Amino acid sequence: MLKHRVIPCLLLQNNGLVKTQKFSNPKYVGDPINAIRVFNEKEVDELIVIDIQASKLGKEPNYKLIEEFAGECFMPLCYGGGIRSVEQAERIFALGVEKICIQTAALANLQLINDIASKFGSQSVVISVDVKRDWLGHYRLYRSESAKTASLPWYKFLQEAVAAGCGEVLLNAVDRDGTMAGPDLELIRQANHNLNIPLIAVGGVGSLEDIKAAVDAGASAVAAGAFFVFHGPHRAVLITYPRYQELENLFDII
Repeated sequence: MLKHRVIPCLLLQNNGLVKTQKFSNPKYVGDPINAIRVFNEKEVDELIVIDIQASKLGKEPNYKLIEEFAGECFMPLCYGGGIRSVEQAERIFALGVEKICIQTAALANLQLINDIASKFGSQSVVISVDVKRDWLGHYRLYRSESAKTASLPWYKFLQEAVAAGCGEVLLNAVDRDGTMAGPDLELIRQANHNLNIPLIAVGGVGSLEDIKAAVDAGASAVAAGAFFVFHGPHRAVLITYPRYQELENLFDII
């Protein structure tokens, strides 16, 4: 086992695999099932799949598609998108998904986190926290379903979600999403200071060195999208993942 997880994060729109940049301009990059099969071959330890359209449109999770994902995955799967009730969470777990990722519903009612964690365990609930800098450079909690910032301080929402019972935090630096320009290390440091549970940092990874830097800054695990689906200066689509030995060597020198 690696000291720190390195997790591909796949985004869905209209049941296809897409990649965004700063949460905008989703680009179609292929069939998610094919991507999962490639990651199986690469022996990835964990996978995150998030439907970026479900909550925006008020749709339920696509259970048939989730069942296909779970059936294909050789690794633990975390699913997010459109989950608004304990019953929906239960149905997703019954399909073979190990973790669910929640944001929109938790922003409206943190009791949902408590209810799901109480029934299925904190380890099965991941809270997604999107953070975007305002024009003054201050970090603001971002609501992805409305593309607006929230008045609640981001770190307060993070702390309240942890108190409600979530087992992990998926921290997304909106301004770095899809850029491969490097993670927001200061944001990771601040989040880590406010946490006593695992922190998954996502946004900006463009190299193995970026993964190491995120871990050095306090991330328990690092997730990435563009880094695993684009190749070269022209961002040609190529699903890939570092060799296990590369990651093992990376963390051995931390």
